Amino acid sequence: MLQKEVIKALNDQIAKEMFASNLYLSMSSWCYTNKLEGAGKFLFEHAQDESEHAKKLMKYLNETDTEVEIQQIEKPENKFKSLLDVFEKTYEHELKVTASINALVDLTLAKKDHSTFNFLQWYVAEQHEEEALFRGIVDKIKLIGEAGDSMYFADQYLGSLNAH
Repeated sequence: MLQKEVIKALNDQIAKEMFASNLYLSMSSWCYTNKLEGAGKFLFEHAQDESEHAKKLMKYLNETDTEVEIQQIEKPENKFKSLLDVFEKTYEHELKVTASINALVDLTLAKKDHSTFNFLQWYVAEQHEEEALFRGIVDKIKLIGEAGDSMYFADQYLGSLNAH
């Protein structure tokens, strides 16, 4: 049986993952609107991944006979200055998610909830990958630049990435 504090934290994390999904959908739409189809496709796929992260948490709660409490998800930002702005904000958001996952892991250790601690190790590894991916994208966009043909190459690069 999961402890109330852990249940609340897991439900909160579900909301954070769903917000991330909506944020990346918003960013994807901005990219498509600005004729950056490669970036739009990449972010759309990444939004699906974030939704799957939430569902994985829900499944874990369901498997422990714990009620999932779906929360209201705040509206994500939808105005961005540039492709670099989009991906800098994405990277910043992933840093926040990492901090949230780490706090959740710390809580499970403090509560001696070894099963949930073990379950969360997938998220710890996933966040390491997410941070490296988005930091790399930001670095690549800075390297390529955002003037003229550079945007085309940045978009092509993003379209070639696999979000999964």
